[in-house]
Amino acid sequence: MTSPYVARKVGPPPPFDPELEPALAALREQMPRAATAEDIPLLRDFAERLRLPDERLNPRGRYDLREVTVPGPDETSEVPLLVCRPAAAHEPVGVIFHMHGGGMVIGDNRGPETARFLGWADELGLALVSVDYRLAPEHPYPAAIEDCYAGLKWTIAHAGELGIDPRRIVVAGASAGAGLAASLALLSRDRGGPDLAAQLLLCPMLDDRNDTPSAHQMSGLGVADRQMTDVAWTALLGDRRGTADVPPYASPARAEDLSGLPPAFLDVGSAETFRDEVLDYAARIWQAGGQAELHVWPGGFHGFYGYAPDAAVSRQATAARVPWLRRVLGL
Repeated sequence: MTSPYVARKVGPPPPFDPELEPALAALREQMPRAATAEDIPLLRDFAERLRLPDERLNPRGRYDLREVTVPGPDETSEVPLLVCRPAAAHEPVGVIFHMHGGGMVIGDNRGPETARFLGWADELGLALVSVDYRLAPEHPYPAAIEDCYAGLKWTIAHAGELGIDPRRIVVAGASAGAGLAASLALLSRDRGGPDLAAQLLLCPMLDDRNDTPSAHQMSGLGVADRQMTDVAWTALLGDRRGTADVPPYASPARAEDLSGLPPAFLDVGSAETFRDEVLDYAARIWQAGGQAELHVWPGGFHGFYGYAPDAAVSRQATAARVPWLRRVLGL
């Protein structure tokens, strides 16, 4: 399929921020590289070692944490949810509905990323619900997005008993989780609900074609480069990847209509594979008359703020998210 991105000369890759380079070097030493689908088990083992118990997710004990298993999208499936609500809250609170990253092939709802989102929720007195959706390639599209939609519907249907405000739900994630959040916003719009307050999309994985200038420019560099991303999209879509037969609920960049979506926050590093697909998605939201806040962090690699949290650019990136949540939720 012809790429929608205008062919242009691509120069050398932009430099990584000097403060981030040691963390990137350490990460590449520790993290297995997915050159083919056969490497996915190694990545899963790596992710499993990062799984956090309650005391690590909730070190100050400010949240009541519980795990529930809710009906899935069909009679044979169930969806595990991690429900985290501020213990001291006496009134219904807004909620961050979170989907974890991992290229659709690894991870769960108890990783370090979940702890970061819970930390931002804590700053604002919000609840967090994190979905443990089914992974590809064992469960290809549409398993993951349908699991997330089933979990979202259950959360809203049980808002009263959960003590949450169904009018203040933000779908959120990083990387593949952010792609799922964008897909969930599209699916909720097209199925007539649930209504969402906002979508928080951090370094989102949006386009299965994986053919932007930045994808080529950063090939072999950083984290989640073009080769690794091809493995992830192929696991999700099989032979459909890159063809005309890919729906927007699998690959949000395929959506022809981005109107009628909730306000979006998008950020990305200047030195990562997903840079240009994120820029294009934000521009298309504006062109459709929607609201989007876009940040491109100079020298940032994929997920840099989590691996080098004390770097100046990481502190700036992290600091931008809570004020936006405060604005869109009216807090």
